[in-house]
Amino acid sequence: MALRLLQHRAADGTRSVIAATDDGAAFLVGFDSIRALAARAITGGVSLTEAVAACGKGADVDLAAELAAGRLIAPIDHADPAHLVLAGTGLTHLGSAEGRDKMHRDAAAAQTKTDSMRMFLEGVEGGKPAPGQTGQQPEWFYKGDGSQLVGPGEALTMPHFAKDGGEEPELAGIYLIGPDGTPFRLGLCLANEFSDHVTERHNYLWLAHSKLRQAALGPELLVGTPPDHVEGVSRILRDGETLWEKPFLSGEANMSHTLANLEEHHFKYGLFRRPGDIHVHFFGTATLSFTDGIQTQVDDVFQIEAAPFTLPLRNPLARAADQAVVVRAL
Repeated sequence: MALRLLQHRAADGTRSVIAATDDGAAFLVGFDSIRALAARAITGGVSLTEAVAACGKGADVDLAAELAAGRLIAPIDHADPAHLVLAGTGLTHLGSAEGRDKMHRDAAAAQTKTDSMRMFLEGVEGGKPAPGQTGQQPEWFYKGDGSQLVGPGEALTMPHFAKDGGEEPELAGIYLIGPDGTPFRLGLCLANEFSDHVTERHNYLWLAHSKLRQAALGPELLVGTPPDHVEGVSRILRDGETLWEKPFLSGEANMSHTLANLEEHHFKYGLFRRPGDIHVHFFGTATLSFTDGIQTQVDDVFQIEAAPFTLPLRNPLARAADQAVVVRAL
């Protein structure tokens, strides 16, 4: 029975944690954030599931109604956004090189593999090492800090200078760094990693620029052993009608890397093992509307859903106002 944790914010600003299983959902007594609950589990040397079992049970919750009312927020956050890191890995899924290669192949000779294809094939060969061995290093990118994190129902806002605002339906691992620097995986979330694919297509060396964007998390944190196979649907709605829809796959059975290999290559840097920090790590996707020629518009709505998550992730697309930047000499 899969345990899912959610964060709730009432109309008066009061925060709560919700625990949900197939048997229903209820508020937990004694915690106002999943981060605080996870910190207690680490201190007590117990699993997150055991920490939940030790909590008192509050009132039952209708999750769909609370989502519709806008009272379910991102399932992880930090009081100081500077202590939450958004990062990810690409070219990690079987088939994920096809879309990227379409964007980049014009920059290379027809008979020459692009750097993206080379990196993908290296991952296929060495991304799933035997236990105790170090596998192939994946592509890695940084997206920002906690100020870039968007919750369910909130707008995904591209900068005024963005060339594109495109969805990336995938899974994200959620981590809390323990007091001794040990990274603890709390669980997985449904996610929209959100990127600027037009900027990336212009020159793959602009990948870093294309990734400095917001990202959205679905309302549920799935606790426990990650599912090996996740199958869902990503769609774009325009004026209430489906503009584009496509299935997507994730989980290790559909990936060229293990989660452990991706985690090792992220957390091998001491910078990312600072006690108390939260990390949201996006594991990649092989499904993009951009590769099907879709050009998104402001007010389009991204919708992502996948079992075993029971609630969808929906976010409208917005564009930020132009903000002139003036650098002054002191």
